[in-house]
Amino acid sequence: MTRAYRYQFREGVDPRDVEDTLLLALLAAEGVFGEARVRMDGAYSTDREARTVTVDASTAVGQIANAVFTVFAVKEFGRDAFGVRRLVAEVLA
Repeated sequence: MTRAYRYQFREGVDPRDVEDTLLLALLAAEGVFGEARVRMDGAYSTDREARTVTVDASTAVGQIANAVFTVFAVKEFGRDAFGVRRLVAEVLA
């Protein structure tokens, strides 16, 4: 099973600022896990047009990155600037 969190930002929030905030969260995760592990286990996607960011949470790296990104986004953009929901998908091998 794959877990991820999808963040939906309201209009008026600059998607470039959101991406910068995500990169800072990943940098913070590097402080905990190291650069190599974040490169291997950290996964995300952004969609500027849809104003969404999706961050994988199936690893410890992803869980920390999501937690840090959420706190940073609240502090930078405000609680009402975005919503977040957990996604769960079955992976067939």
